[in-house]
Amino acid sequence: MPLISIVVPVHNEAAYIADFLPSMIREVVEATGAAQELIVVENGSTDATADLAEKWCEELRTTGWKADVLSLPDPDYGAAMRAGFQHAHGDWVVNFDIDYFSGPFIGGLTDTDADIVIASKRAPESEDHRSLLRRTGTYGFNLLLRVLVGSKVSDTHGIKAFRQRVLDEMLGTVQSNNDLFDTELVIRSERAGFSIAEVPIIVEERRAARTPFLKRIPRTLRGLVQLRISFERERRKTRSR
Repeated sequence: MPLISIVVPVHNEAAYIADFLPSMIREVVEATGAAQELIVVENGSTDATADLAEKWCEELRTTGWKADVLSLPDPDYGAAMRAGFQHAHGDWVVNFDIDYFSGPFIGGLTDTDADIVIASKRAPESEDHRSLLRRTGTYGFNLLLRVLVGSKVSDTHGIKAFRQRVLDEMLGTVQSNNDLFDTELVIRSERAGFSIAEVPIIVEERRAARTPFLKRIPRTLRGLVQLRISFERERRKTRSR
């Protein structure tokens, strides 16, 4: 079994770490039968998130896991993911959220030849039990990805796994932070020719969304337009050479 690094960005999650992190670890061990690597990236928390995460990581290290807590000064989901990916040592690097993880997804990585595996909420066999508003938002977001940047991927947010060689080549090309970091990473990897497999996932809302969906729309639209502009500039620069 290859080493799997699991990167978990967290911000003010002290109320959830004790419940969700042990469940995540249990599912990973059940899926792989071995200790792996956990990287918890605390970013800008004002509660006891960092201390609680370090406590759990200390315990994991006694069981053979590689486990570290990284701390960033400002709340930035994308920057946290970037830092975790850069720190990872695994053959596969997986992005989980503290309340969104899947042991079966981890177990399936041994059966794929793809460079990137995405747990797509829009895959035909997926079960998405989120609210209608959030399901509609996912559909609309990915429709914009097709229209604005020509992506054929059906879902770029949520659970994903990257082979280490993809990150070695592509991390330095990503300009976005916050919400669109992982989207840009997937799209740039797609455009670079890396193979992407999308697998079904069961989505359960374990808690209410941290950021109101409607509040994210303007920021996301601005980010997608900026991404389109960046791609166009890069295309023109390449043609002029």
